[in-house]
Amino acid sequence: MKTALITGANKSIGFETARQLLQQGYYVYLGSRDLQKGQQAVSQLQAEGLTQVEPIEIDVNSSDSIKAARDVLGQRTTVLDALVNNAGIHGAIPQTALETEASGFKQVFETNVFGVIDVTHRFMDLLTQSTEPRIVNVTSGLGSLTLHSDPTWKYYQVKPAGYVASKAALNAYTIVLAHDLRNTPFKVNAVDPGYTATDFNGHSGPGTVPDAAARVVKAAVLGPDGPTGQFFSDDNSPETGISPW
Repeated sequence: MKTALITGANKSIGFETARQLLQQGYYVYLGSRDLQKGQQAVSQLQAEGLTQVEPIEIDVNSSDSIKAARDVLGQRTTVLDALVNNAGIHGAIPQTALETEASGFKQVFETNVFGVIDVTHRFMDLLTQSTEPRIVNVTSGLGSLTLHSDPTWKYYQVKPAGYVASKAALNAYTIVLAHDLRNTPFKVNAVDPGYTATDFNGHSGPGTVPDAAARVVKAAVLGPDGPTGQFFSDDNSPETGISPW
């Protein structure tokens, strides 16, 4: 049975990603900053008959918490097949380049970039034990610098400075990590779940959580001939599913 760890999975897209991976036969470690909320999420899945799941307390902003989560997971399994770096924050709004101070940028980067790097490094030893390891970095279409430079783009006017910069940085990290692992079985990709109605945006997005999670899951279960080092976005590029960087 393949295994997956999902950060920020006690609700929304992360929770639905856990549900869909369970439905595909994975054993899921449901990461949550608050263990009680993680247990509540697990209980809901188990009530649906999806029993191969357990909560893992992990705060991606805390190196100590990440290390502790790795120690706990190491007691449960020697192999991790998929890591879904889903935890993320938007930051304070409004968030303009002129008015947002460096501290505002740092706050968003701590979760959206540095947390991802820390988690990835800490669990890499378990991932390397898999025959088909997958890393999925949940990004945003707003991380595309190419599209942000195009006045005809539908989201051209949407530019939360710290969030945009953090997701662009996450995309850059994804490219470099995929390159470093290019001669291995790893598949490392960034996935834009799309503008989805969640707590993250006050339920303003037109997309559904199941559709968003399906995009994430697709990258998590890629076969050996699947792509690596890509920026998947059905929202930005519905024809190809690949977004410009």
